[in-house]
Amino acid sequence: MNDFNRMTIVAAAEVVAAFNTHNDMEVLEVQWGISGRCNASSKSGRVAALARIAADEDIEVMTEVGLVTLGRALVELAIKAPENAKRADSWKKLVAGLRFDGFEVIEIEIESNSRWGGTQIETVMTLARMLPADVPELEFREAENEIVQLLDRHGFTVARGHLRLALSAFQRGEWSPANGELRKFYESYLNEIADKLGYTGGQDSKAKRDFLGILEPPFLLSDYNEWHANNQKPQYVQGLMNRMHPHGGHPGLSEEEDATFRLQIILVTARLFLRRFDQRAK
Repeated sequence: MNDFNRMTIVAAAEVVAAFNTHNDMEVLEVQWGISGRCNASSKSGRVAALARIAADEDIEVMTEVGLVTLGRALVELAIKAPENAKRADSWKKLVAGLRFDGFEVIEIEIESNSRWGGTQIETVMTLARMLPADVPELEFREAENEIVQLLDRHGFTVARGHLRLALSAFQRGEWSPANGELRKFYESYLNEIADKLGYTGGQDSKAKRDFLGILEPPFLLSDYNEWHANNQKPQYVQGLMNRMHPHGGHPGLSEEEDATFRLQIILVTARLFLRRFDQRAK
């Protein structure tokens, strides 16, 4: 599977086009062995063709660091964009897409030899994995796909709608709307699970979560500190709900970092509980 989702690849192609001319891009296509396949009278047409090849075809191309996928080559070139190109919406989409793919763009300092002798320090942008690459349960695109399948299988349409809106906002780099929809998604699928398991009370979400802890056998497990009748004890489910409703900003934490954390923990949690419900419903 490609390291990057389709939106990331399209955004990378747009960023590359923002600081390269038609002729520059034609040279890149020759280097990458796809000359003649992206001819278009407009730059947008060339970008679309390039992104389509990178997203749809499993091809490797030659770069300064050796053979990599075309999608990787595009992303690696895009993150070297000059500052003026980083003010465009395409850069914001690229960063958001990379975070969803489990990467972030960081600055590193490298030491190189100066032409006048001695050494010089150069700051370059590079990709860094946010989480271990060899833990499949942390693959968020995989998590999203499984969650969507489970939501559709059990008819959780309200939660499905909130997840779609959350992911769409996140991929546009609109952190606050994404956070709001993630809160609604988390609350909604737990509500819908409670309804499916026989809850007949009012529409209070806290009451529905309590129901999931007290029914027999319980859905939320007190042995795992997911839920407790005693509100003074640690409770993961309510604690996460509280974490999704903070008040005000916090020094040292960017909107992007907070939104990414919320997306990651909400997807991993949803997969756990939706898998559990799926097993129970069989």
